[in-house]
Order: sequence, then structure tokens, then C-alpha cells
Amino acid sequence: MTNQQAEQEIRQQEIRRFEAIVRGDVAALEDILSDDLTYTHATAVFETKGEFIAKLKSGQLKYESFAPEDLRVRVFGETGVLTGVARVKVQVKGEQLSFQMRFTDVYVKKGDRWQMVAWQATRLP
Repeated sequence: MTNQQAEQEIRQQEIRRFEAIVRGDVAALEDILSDDLTYTHATAVFETKGEFIAKLKSGQLKYESFAPEDLRVRVFGETGVLTGVARVKVQVKGEQLSFQMRFTDVYVKKGDRWQMVAWQATRLP
């Protein structure tokens, strides 16, 4: 596989993840997110895969939209680093939030698919 093919696969997996988050598609997220995921929200709240999915299932966290911009992927062997900006509309424990953030996430090739192992977001002013 060339780096260009890997970049395209990671980009597609990331778009699939954003769509799954908005739909609340836990089955898709179970596939995309690695079991050892570290997920740091733009608020600096840190969660594991299980904690993040539990909040989505319970309705404590409900994404209404997640619109990525300027996605860039760099591949280093079996690891991909993705950066970008996203406009987000989300309800957190019933409170409506709308903001823009910059993010970095890391994907690792596990078997025949790319899985996300880390997410770090920073809210933009």
C-alpha cells in the first residue's frame, strides 16, 4: 500500500467516524475506535473508549453536527496522524454548545483496518 492510499483510507475512516458520532452509531464507533483509545475533548475532559461511548448511549453527549475542514493526513508506516479544524454543535448534559476547534488524532493500522487510538482537541477563540 502506498502512503497516498493509506492517507485516503484514514481520511475516509475519519469522515465515517464524524458521521457515526452525529448519528449516534455506536456499532460503527466500536469498529473505528481502538479499545485502548485516549480521547481528550476540547474542554480538556479525558475519556476512554468505553466512557466516550457510554456518554453517547446515555444521551449526556449528543452531537448535532461535526463539520471538518482542512483535513491533513501524514502516514508513518502503520501510523497515521490526522489534523484539521471542525465546527461542532453538541449538547452536553442538555446544554447546547457551538464552537470551532483544532484537532489532532492518530490512527494505527490493525489487521486490515485503521483504528483511531488518540484524539486531542483545542477550542478556538
